[in-house]
Amino acid sequence: MRLLVLGDSLTFHGPQGPLPADHPRLWPNVAAAALDGHAELAAGFGWTARDAWWALTGDPRVWSLLPRTDVLVLAVGHMDTLPSPLPTFLRQGLRYLRPDGLRRRARSTYRALQPGLSRLFGGFPVALPPHLTVRYLDSCVRSVRALQPGIRAVGMTPSVHRSPAYANVHTGRSAGERAVRAWASGAGVPLLDVPALVGEHVRTRRGNPDGMHWGWEGHALVGAAMADLIRSVAVSRSGADEP
Repeated sequence: MRLLVLGDSLTFHGPQGPLPADHPRLWPNVAAAALDGHAELAAGFGWTARDAWWALTGDPRVWSLLPRTDVLVLAVGHMDTLPSPLPTFLRQGLRYLRPDGLRRRARSTYRALQPGLSRLFGGFPVALPPHLTVRYLDSCVRSVRALQPGIRAVGMTPSVHRSPAYANVHTGRSAGERAVRAWASGAGVPLLDVPALVGEHVRTRRGNPDGMHWGWEGHALVGAAMADLIRSVAVSRSGADEP
């Protein structure tokens, strides 16, 4: 079984920080190992569903992987629901500021203000509104099905966090989950219920100290559950193909 995972930092961030994509305890590799397969990861810090779409349409390496992919795992949508007091283009544009001292001061100032602004604005605006999350997820699935009809797709509901960086505010998550579930039901994309798996892990701070990323327990839970979900999809597909 060959998995192509389009994800955010929850796919490659362990209990102490980011790790190489082939680390065996990261959940995409846990899932692939349980399926006697292999996972390829295209991911980045803070990636939303829009970034997954950009990777799918703009990364030649991802193009090369599609003909060898059995399952597309849309492991995005988590960061879409986070508070974003600055518009995304301004927040992400901080990295381009020059000189270096100005960039560092601007980023430090924003990080210092972000918790208070997240609380002040009630968690809004979010990094990507639900209707756009759904739009980009749907574009990913439709495009892959058109190019490679044999590829199956699975997704995830948005994760939870207890992050001081956002003052523990996550007001936008519920609307994001509702939108993703409604889309997935119509698009025939099975979803992994992430909060049911890692909610306690995150709330009791057994994961990364940042309150957002998971420890090895969380990766193991998500990897095993994702493998089970993919197996069920494979069985369902096999049954549908029978005469």
